[in-house]
Amino acid sequence: MAGKSVQAPSETASDPKHAARATRSAGRRMRSLLLDAASPLFKERGLSGTSIADIATAADAFPSQITYYFRTKEALFVECACRDLLYLARATEQAALRARSPREYTHALAETVTASDSVAFFAEALTLTRRRQDLAPLVERTIERLHTEGARAYAGQVARHGWRSLRAPDESSRRFWAVAIGIILEGYAMGRSPEQLCGEMLRVLGDQAKSTGDAARLRIVDHDGASASQDEES
Repeated sequence: MAGKSVQAPSETASDPKHAARATRSAGRRMRSLLLDAASPLFKERGLSGTSIADIATAADAFPSQITYYFRTKEALFVECACRDLLYLARATEQAALRARSPREYTHALAETVTASDSVAFFAEALTLTRRRQDLAPLVERTIERLHTEGARAYAGQVARHGWRSLRAPDESSRRFWAVAIGIILEGYAMGRSPEQLCGEMLRVLGDQAKSTGDAARLRIVDHDGASASQDEES
């Protein structure tokens, strides 16, 4: 009808994709909220000492939301532990960025890792997956990401400072985390302090790289022990 404007329906009401995005965003927020609430409870009380009702109360959520997003308490436990370990890995990388020498770099990594309880938390998740193989893929993806990002960070430091790496970045990353998990688990069983754990890690790891100062060339030793040299400016 002439002279009468017609109001278009709102995008929110008419766009199913918008509604789907909003739903996914709300779901991610709720998952994150539940993980944030569950992690400290699991660390303090363990799996058996923490109930779904406890987590729901801490998150101001309903127990049914936990089972909707995670299915079981065990699945939530493993996801919390995996997320905590990746957060710790990020923190170690950030702490090591200030290192000026290979020794400072290794010390920063070891000190950060041993000051946290995230490795022991993750070890509990590893044990749990022996009985719950359906949860193993998440652990496998976490370990692979841990090694990939660790190798990337280490290779970046070697290139940035012109250090000579004694092992390939991937090998160094895998070795670091294997040593960290082993020493921290043994240390927890023996009641050792974070300072003692850090000292033991440094002793076992030894030198990871050699400082070459302002050398004009960088040499990284590959998996086969052969060396490849290249100009820093290339």
